[in-house]
Amino acid sequence: MNAFSRRGACPALSAPMQTGDGLLVRLNPVAGGLLPKSLIGLGESALRHSNGIMEVTARGSLQIRGLTAESARLLAAEVDALGIAARTGVPVEIGPLAGIDPQEIADPRPLAERVRAAIEEAGLTARLGPKVSVIVDGGGQLALDALTADVRLKAVQATAGVRWSVSVAGDERSAKPLAAVEEDAARDITVAILRMVAEKGREAHTRDLSERQLNSLASWHSVPPPSVLPDISPARGEIGSSAHGSFLASLAISEGRNERAISPLAGEMSGRTEGGAQERRPARSPIGTFGLADNHAVGIGLPFGSMPAQNLIEFVGQALQLGSTEIRMAPGRALLLLGLTPPACSSLQGAASTLGFVTAASDPRTRIAACPGTPACASGRIATRAIAETIAKESADLLDSSLTLHVSGCAKGCAHPGPAALTLVGDENGAGLVVDGTAKALPAGYRPGYDAAHGVAGIAAALRDARHPGETAAACLARLGAEGIAELYRRN
Repeated sequence: MNAFSRRGACPALSAPMQTGDGLLVRLNPVAGGLLPKSLIGLGESALRHSNGIMEVTARGSLQIRGLTAESARLLAAEVDALGIAARTGVPVEIGPLAGIDPQEIADPRPLAERVRAAIEEAGLTARLGPKVSVIVDGGGQLALDALTADVRLKAVQATAGVRWSVSVAGDERSAKPLAAVEEDAARDITVAILRMVAEKGREAHTRDLSERQLNSLASWHSVPPPSVLPDISPARGEIGSSAHGSFLASLAISEGRNERAISPLAGEMSGRTEGGAQERRPARSPIGTFGLADNHAVGIGLPFGSMPAQNLIEFVGQALQLGSTEIRMAPGRALLLLGLTPPACSSLQGAASTLGFVTAASDPRTRIAACPGTPACASGRIATRAIAETIAKESADLLDSSLTLHVSGCAKGCAHPGPAALTLVGDENGAGLVVDGTAKALPAGYRPGYDAAHGVAGIAAALRDARHPGETAAACLARLGAEGIAELYRRN
């Protein structure tokens, strides 16, 4: 086994990451899903070698934590014995219903495999940072709109057939659109983008690319074959001919070279789709029932992304008895159980509820991100999961779909690195409240950790009085202001 990975890296089986509660490994099966018997075997291995807790992350990865150096080696050997092949290299992510959803525009799996192979052939894996990622989204019932990525390829229906919309640096709302191209070009432009990122170093992402580089990428699909027309940009400069190399080579623009810039008009005239012009429907939750071509799938959530391995083993055993043929991890900290009849879906949802899983998308626990906290994690200063459970029970009306509440045991913010409407963070002063920020921000007010949920209940009570008809919780919080919210948290 390799040395432990640094914080911020991807903790693969071969390179577990040190955390406050021991070593952590992350597992993404090459096949996309697991057989129920394989997941049961993995749960049994987790009971033997870890702290007995299994997790599904916000991006749909399976995690096992609380390992030692020796137990991590034993776990890796048992995973291999179970025949579970784990994906390595640059993450190229597809939706949890990829290839089996009758509503998807295109099956993303062939393009994803071609992208993975092209990245490896280009020798880019070792040159890119561990958090660089690609999404290939075929659409359908569980699109990947909420996930951020360096490169996003999304299937769109065009008059000439399916095209792949290419955008960079963000989620579906925030990413910068570049072009809509055929499958071959989508693969090639992805590699071109990642080459540019690699030239900037292992800490770089697509957000670090210059406007000049993005303009060159945006003009990709407007380049005609050299046998048809000369390669001329709107500025009458040569874009590059495949007679002198591939399109990849023509787009591998380095900021350190004195190459001729492609006019910004090349991107503007490329016919790419505009971002932000259309009203977008909220992404569907992975929790619920989904109709497939021949059967059904049911999505079950893990509260705060975590579940004792024993509960998971028991649940998967019941799913196996009810006819489930495959289990896939889904973004949003959920499991999708495939191959079921409608009555079996209903029975399995009942069993899941009894075992403590989340069975409804409206469950307030889906609006809370919470790390293990104390006593599970040595870095934690507050009992995050107990606080989160109390808030979910007592302040559910605060937790509508407009906001996320983050409960973090320390300032590292492992469960939710980005900003949240409200963040409770533990430190030497107790449970601090951060409004519209991350766990690393300076708290605006404090309460004792054991009483943090009561402070949030005070905020929820104020919202009930101040909220206008039809107003979201986030909008009401914005009206109250950060200082007012902090005062509510401190005084109640």
